[in-house]
Amino acid sequence: MLTITQALYDQIVAHAREDHPDEACGVVAGPVGEGRPERFIPMLNAARSPTFYEFDSQDLLKLYREMDDRDEEPVIIYHSHTATEAYPSRTDISYANEPGAHYVLVSTADTDGVGEFQFRSYRIVEGEVTEEEVKVVESY
Repeated sequence: MLTITQALYDQIVAHAREDHPDEACGVVAGPVGEGRPERFIPMLNAARSPTFYEFDSQDLLKLYREMDDRDEEPVIIYHSHTATEAYPSRTDISYANEPGAHYVLVSTADTDGVGEFQFRSYRIVEGEVTEEEVKVVESY
């Protein structure tokens, strides 16, 4: 289960809205070994595409160095889908290389009749996708 604060949830959704119609992407870092998302880090989608996202390699290198210096790890890796449901594509699955991370997808397309946005979380390990519950809390 992913437990996330309302503030972080709102920041991820806001980033998805701001970058629409392109896919948004980013990371939420947290203390190593604790599995607690704390620091919101929106990234630039280097692909600038409505159907694909890509972290800029220099930005990603800088981010990982910064997380190392702060004793952090990527707890959430997120991106948005602009025209499909919030479920990992084959490309998303092939690029998922952080087995300990929660992969959050936000859909800015109304695909389920519930509303404009979907917020879903997955674990992706060795190509296997498992959806998990998302619990939104006021604070940890």
